[in-house]
Amino acid sequence: MPREAEPSVNEKDFVLQALNENIRVDGRALDAFRDIELSFGDEYGVANVHLGKTRVLAHISAEVTKPFSDRPFDGIFTITTELSPMASPAFEVGRQTEHEVILSRVLEKAIRRSAALDTESLCIVAGQQCWNVRADVHVLDYDGGLTDASCIAVIAALRHFRRPDVTIEGERVTVYPVEERVPVALAVMHTPICVSFSFFVGGEIVLVDATLQEELLREGELILTLNRHGEVCQMTKLGGIPVDALSLLKCANVALSKAQSITNLITKELEVDARKKDVGGLMAELSAENAR
Repeated sequence: MPREAEPSVNEKDFVLQALNENIRVDGRALDAFRDIELSFGDEYGVANVHLGKTRVLAHISAEVTKPFSDRPFDGIFTITTELSPMASPAFEVGRQTEHEVILSRVLEKAIRRSAALDTESLCIVAGQQCWNVRADVHVLDYDGGLTDASCIAVIAALRHFRRPDVTIEGERVTVYPVEERVPVALAVMHTPICVSFSFFVGGEIVLVDATLQEELLREGELILTLNRHGEVCQMTKLGGIPVDALSLLKCANVALSKAQSITNLITKELEVDARKKDVGGLMAELSAENAR
């Protein structure tokens, strides 16, 4: 099974000696993220995230389907991940790697189980028809920080997505194309942001947003997911050295600060994209048509 090339002895000694002097190879502070670039596609629900050299593309789609029998008043929301060899030689086609399993589970807990998307709002006719919203995560380039970048991409794409408008007359359900009615935004209740911490030297040194080289040398990992209100959505400790309560609290405070700044970035980029799409007040004109 392919795997990432292990750092050489010289690389390992150099990185660890630098960390002991509170220096990172790329010059960042220990608690600093790499530059985050967020852009949206021409169609609704496509978000492209660059986190340093890591690149993730999230695409949201929706179709009308029948709800699950045990949840007749809820719509369906699923997240799928794809890690291709194009991103890293450690990924294989048709075989789930450890990275993909962990990524899928963390995104599931961070976004779906935290009720970031109100699934009840996806119900059209109870027990008969609902929206099936699917988030596809494509990893295009991998240099560490995969969970953080993927979480940003998915939640940004969800906030950017618009589903077709629907009307119900008796038992007749009409789904309107975008040309006829303004599409409807999803009911996103909050914005969970994943922040990954890497531990070195028995937990004495803690890094935020480790690069691939740092990930291969770390002794432990912790993934915290918070929203801007300080609510912890999930916490994942993936083996390695133990983390004491004081370190955990410090990590939570750092994660809250990062979640707030990244949420502000997403909101800002959404506003910029909305202005680009609303050329000549087209969306306002369509909204007036809907009202009439």
